[in-house]
Amino acid sequence: MIISKSNPKIKEVRSLKQKKFRDELGLYFVEGHKMVKEAVSFNLPIKYVVGVKEELDRIDLSSKEVYEVSKEVFLTITDEKNPEGIIAVIEKENKPFIAPTSKCLLLDGISDPGNLGTIIRTATASGFNQIYLLDTVDEYSPKVIRASMSGIYFCTVTRITKEDIDLITLPKISADMNGESVFEFNKKLDKFCLIIGSEAHGVSTYLKEKSDYIVSIPMQSVESLNAGVAAGILMYLL
Repeated sequence: MIISKSNPKIKEVRSLKQKKFRDELGLYFVEGHKMVKEAVSFNLPIKYVVGVKEELDRIDLSSKEVYEVSKEVFLTITDEKNPEGIIAVIEKENKPFIAPTSKCLLLDGISDPGNLGTIIRTATASGFNQIYLLDTVDEYSPKVIRASMSGIYFCTVTRITKEDIDLITLPKISADMNGESVFEFNKKLDKFCLIIGSEAHGVSTYLKEKSDYIVSIPMQSVESLNAGVAAGILMYLL
């Protein structure tokens, strides 16, 4: 059992809360019984698992490198307010650009980890299984992973640059307050790319100019909706 807070493995897990070290080490972590169990069942490239004994015993980790730690040590690495006591450290997978084959999502400048995680979760639920990120918060942030609630396991999340935009040849639909009401939008598209912009500035002018359609969500009394909420409404309506 690891009882030292300065143990190299513990320091490594703790460092993964920062993007700098996630990038340097090519690792990220998922936390909690459900997330770890699903990571094992999906055969993700788990480097090792860290946890307290009672949680480690609840999952078949016979083929994994496992480190038992004291509860005091675990509290120094957890990112949860009410931790369940288990973390899996996973190797980041290289995801080169692949052109979409069905309806997809392009997120332009999303900066809030909770919003990104929520959008990923809703995208998975509504069948948007290819998600492209442009100038968006790190998808491997613990807050994103937690908010996605395993949704990130079921979809392909790819970071892109402006140069990749033209390779997405599906009709592009941008969300913007000045667009046509989504309730009046009558184009029946089986395949398309829905573009959701940043919380502060919306979809960039560059992407709006690349779009085939602009749609809006009619609102009363308020000027805007949370990006995660707006994305969810549009994914289901479209």
